[in-house]
Amino acid sequence: MPEPESQHILIVDDARDIREPLGVYLRRNGFRTSLAGSAAEARRVLSESAIHLVVLDVMMPGEDGLSLCRSIVADGGPPTVLLTAMAEETDRIVGLELGADDYVVKPFNPRELLARIRTILRRVPAPGSRIAETVRRFGDWVHDPARSMLTGSGGEVALTTRESRLLGIFLDNPNTVLSRPRLLDLTAGREAKPYDRAIDNTVSRLRRKIEDDPSTPRIIVTEWGGGYRLAVEVTEASGSRS
Repeated sequence: MPEPESQHILIVDDARDIREPLGVYLRRNGFRTSLAGSAAEARRVLSESAIHLVVLDVMMPGEDGLSLCRSIVADGGPPTVLLTAMAEETDRIVGLELGADDYVVKPFNPRELLARIRTILRRVPAPGSRIAETVRRFGDWVHDPARSMLTGSGGEVALTTRESRLLGIFLDNPNTVLSRPRLLDLTAGREAKPYDRAIDNTVSRLRRKIEDDPSTPRIIVTEWGGGYRLAVEVTEASGSRS
């Protein structure tokens, strides 16, 4: 993981009185920061800089934070912490379902946000880093973790960083029941919280990509009261990297 002073945080909020003081606070605590007042500005920064984490306001004029979050996750971009209004519980739930890593409710304590940022950054690879893992075959699919890519009979299917990481854990533990708290610990490096449905949401997205019928999964199956289990054989793909 990069040293704190090299970690680059993008703060996206249309309210200048929030993004600018927050930028100052994070810089005082050892981070580099970029500020954006809109989704369009944020996209420009993301295309030009190696961003380690995005602090993203949900309610913005024009393209809102949930739309930008969806795009960041789909592109396999950096982790995201949402800033949400106290009353907007639906936004928080939707954000987590889209793949946001955490949320903080406005008005927020900067120390709490800082703690959440540090927790997330402790468990994610640096942007642009390549994970040296084995390319493996399971069922009719081949998983290439370095590219976050699946290859099947219909061609290639892109995975988000979160999806690829979770699938890699299943491939490491075939035919083993993995509980939700265990999966959350392995993927996020933090204790499960009552609102945290990240594992269920990521499994659902994976199933839509790898299962013939996601409503009747045969690859990642649910063990009621236990968690999830990869129910197919796993082998190293020929010509794989290690």
